[in-house]
Amino acid sequence: MDMKTLIIGIDPDVDASGVATINQVTNELELTCLKFFELYKYLTEHKDNIKLVVIEAGWLNKGNWHKIRGTANINAKIGERTGANFEVAKKISEMCDHLKVPFKEIKPLLKVWKGPDRKITAQEFEKQTGLKGRTNQEMRDAGLIALAYRKMK
Repeated sequence: MDMKTLIIGIDPDVDASGVATINQVTNELELTCLKFFELYKYLTEHKDNIKLVVIEAGWLNKGNWHKIRGTANINAKIGERTGANFEVAKKISEMCDHLKVPFKEIKPLLKVWKGPDRKITAQEFEKQTGLKGRTNQEMRDAGLIALAYRKMK
């Protein structure tokens, strides 16, 4: 019998990644933000129960972000931050590989919500999940990733 019941969605970020964990048996969803080595500890502690870690891999999008209007300095900062987040995602994939935890890199989910840049708002997330309480954008994005894979066999 397969006792691996956890699906973990991760929205990588340089400061603290959004992490959402769904238990496929209880359907319970937990959200948090973890710094890089806190995430390592979390995955290590749960590795025997993890069915899949799903990591947002922004580099899989073929984007043209550099055509955003703004000064060259603003665009350079956006590019720097984007590249740093991509590297964090790649290191999280390496971490999963090292821990022998199954993982999948996915394109960012389509942004079809009402928030700025069409990201999901706290109210929309609460309506979709029933979860009450404060959440930040990374937590909500990680939650959407985990929810998209919760029924995986």
